[in-house]
Amino acid sequence: MPLEDGMMAKDRSQRLRRLTAAVVENYRILGGINRLGEKDLPSQQAVVTILEKLQALLFPGYHGEPVPRDADLDLLVGSRLDNLQRQLARTMERTLAFCRSQGHACRHLEPRKEGGPPADLRETSRRLSLEYLECLPRVRSLVDTDVQAAFEGDPAATNTEEIILCYPGVQATTVHRLAHPLYRMGIPLLPRIMSEWAVHDGVTIYANATILGGETVIGKGAVVGGGTWITSSVAPGQKVTSVTPGGDGGGA
Repeated sequence: MPLEDGMMAKDRSQRLRRLTAAVVENYRILGGINRLGEKDLPSQQAVVTILEKLQALLFPGYHGEPVPRDADLDLLVGSRLDNLQRQLARTMERTLAFCRSQGHACRHLEPRKEGGPPADLRETSRRLSLEYLECLPRVRSLVDTDVQAAFEGDPAATNTEEIILCYPGVQATTVHRLAHPLYRMGIPLLPRIMSEWAVHDGVTIYANATILGGETVIGKGAVVGGGTWITSSVAPGQKVTSVTPGGDGGGA
């Protein structure tokens, strides 16, 4: 090794050792954003993976692995659901265990009978994961209407494939459709992780929001500007005006 390269390697090694020591010391001083040794903390990546698998079930052929024309759909869907249910149950169990360890309120942690034993988290998670997945046919029906409404409302769209593949609003709405049942079931953390993940598209729909079919319309030609919030304080029939970031919306 040339002398110059050897000196650079030595300098790199020394700087990385100093940086390592500084980061570890920072962990010690600023422990509030550490979670070292916390095995029950729900994994953000696991939730995103679950969300991607859910979208593959809602949009087969558009999301996830390609689906051959001659595929046995019963076998394919059954296999995907089996895998997804197991992963969802594990993630729910970790989430409930974390909430229990931190003393966070959650109705699924309460004994079934007053004075009874604590809830069995594994059994509870298996039950809840199945209950949630049983919502998928209804969720898919809602998503179908969302896609069709987006297509009909955009004169620039040439087909529904374009809507599904390209439109961040449809992506955000789909994530909300998937997160909202978890919120209604009282599952902590997971629906919020899903909703916030969708923010990478620039559209935020909180998991506890309700999209009222037939009542909520963002009509043709309407522009909801950046920084606009449509909140529970807006009554049906009111017009929502755009607001400046950090400002207040006005209703007329």
